[in-house]
Amino acid sequence: MNLRNAIRIIVLFSLIFITEATLAQNPKANGYKGIWFALGQPSEFGDKYSGGLGTYTANHIPVAIYAPEVKKSYFLYGGTTQKDEKHLLIMISYFDHQTEMVPKPVIVYDKMGVDDPHDNASLSIDDKGFLWVFVSGRNTSRPGLIFRSKKPWQIDEFEKIKEGEMTYPQPWWMEGHGFFYLFTKYTKGRELYWSSSPNGKSWATDQKLAGMGGHYQISNFRGNKMVSVFNYHPGGNVDKRTNIYLLQTEDFGHTWKTIDGKTVTTPATDPHCAALVKDYEAEKKLVYLNDLSFDSEGNPVILAVISNDFKPGPQGNPREWTVIHWGNGQWNFSKVCESTHNYDMGSLYTNGKVWQIIGPTETGPQKYGTGGEMALWESTNEGKNWTKKRSITTNSPRNHSYARRPLHANKNFYAFWADGNADKFSESQLYFTNRKGNQVWVLPYEMTSEFAKPEKLK
Repeated sequence: MNLRNAIRIIVLFSLIFITEATLAQNPKANGYKGIWFALGQPSEFGDKYSGGLGTYTANHIPVAIYAPEVKKSYFLYGGTTQKDEKHLLIMISYFDHQTEMVPKPVIVYDKMGVDDPHDNASLSIDDKGFLWVFVSGRNTSRPGLIFRSKKPWQIDEFEKIKEGEMTYPQPWWMEGHGFFYLFTKYTKGRELYWSSSPNGKSWATDQKLAGMGGHYQISNFRGNKMVSVFNYHPGGNVDKRTNIYLLQTEDFGHTWKTIDGKTVTTPATDPHCAALVKDYEAEKKLVYLNDLSFDSEGNPVILAVISNDFKPGPQGNPREWTVIHWGNGQWNFSKVCESTHNYDMGSLYTNGKVWQIIGPTETGPQKYGTGGEMALWESTNEGKNWTKKRSITTNSPRNHSYARRPLHANKNFYAFWADGNADKFSESQLYFTNRKGNQVWVLPYEMTSEFAKPEKLK
């Protein structure tokens, strides 16, 4: 064999190796473009909800996590690759707090023509630094999926671990136990289930938590205590969502208890069971759950929007942002403010003596549409009274919506959201703010290099 042929063979094998290595990696997008969506239930004041819903829903928890080990805030969103597309892709990326840069986002999974952000994903990180992406299914027509990164702390490659019936994923890695996973199945309405796994690969049999005709759920944990807060749908009708319930477990789901320690047999099936926090049904009010946190003593603090009508528009007013806090042996209710839409979703922060809420509480350019202008609210007396600290966004061309709180949020990547025109199809950009709410960054919509700095808007 002469030297020229030997070189050709070496080059050929090198190309094959490079191609295979490239194909093994998940594809990347050339910028951060959020998904736009409309439910398709129009009324006099617009669709029931619509706009830039890349960080939707409130029941996908968490969608971002700060990892101090590598000083990165990892985040997921429902995205697309073209300005004029509605093709949902499950995207992952991170903000590097040392370089203040973001890489090109990675496509974990292509939803194959689906445009519905109900199929968005949730994020978890195990004790070895592997990233887990729980992709939501939809009813029984589209299965849920679980992916794990090939390498710790790396977003370049993911492998599929599990497929099954699971919607609104809420995976929590609990140190010393493994995964505690709360999710929904469409069995008799949107019913709540849980499962657990020591390693993410072998899972316990699904167990039903609540089945009263349907529920939406938010969850969080502190130490060994896992808490689920949920509403219920009378007759299975999501437009009648009402009431607030709480169940908690400190033994990884073996027993579930009420806030005052009474053991409850699961699944909970009675709308007037001991888990009931407040009977809003008796007041003919609707409940839109936003977030769940804990005070310094580990007591739960709930954020919800309480409304008078499921349709958008002034007939639903007042839509009251309400904080519900367990303290001194009772539930305490405090009004924060009012906004213009049922799906004006925000997040609750209860770090130290100053509690905060970041959300689209202010009227935006699409007045009666989903979202609005982002604002920061603060309380210095454990949620009893709230004051608007500042407007985070102003004079925006599109409504901002679904401000999400990262788990272990870093002060410089404190809330994460998307924008979009709630009245008509538009582009959707992605943003984050700091703890003070006095700076806002927009993620690069177009990228020509592998890394870029988010643009500071204020």
